[in-house]
Amino acid sequence: MLETDAAALDDAVDRGDALVASFDRTDAVVGALVAVRRGPEQLHVDAVAIRRSRRGRGIGSALVATAVRRAERDPEVGVVTAEFDAELEEFYRDLGFEVVTERDGESGGRLRGSRRVDEGPSR
Repeated sequence: MLETDAAALDDAVDRGDALVASFDRTDAVVGALVAVRRGPEQLHVDAVAIRRSRRGRGIGSALVATAVRRAERDPEVGVVTAEFDAELEEFYRDLGFEVVTERDGESGGRLRGSRRVDEGPSR
């Protein structure tokens, strides 16, 4: 389930920071991503959800990569960040995120990742 609050979702939709993946033949929604602005230069991937039956097909990767590409084109964004469970570490590393483990217990064992985008589009 996509876990984000309604106000954050509304803001993301208004800014174009909410992405939806759909199945071509039926237009059924198979995945979604909500990103929120956490300060003037930070776009944070707040939530990514993929239908269970569609996982492992690159949909989540495509959604996060699209969010990163959009951030690269936005002169106000310098970094894309995410907070996620440990089993998703490789997923985010493969997308170019630097991953750190929070040692203070504040994140509940979740990892944090960031990817600089203020140097222009990656090739």
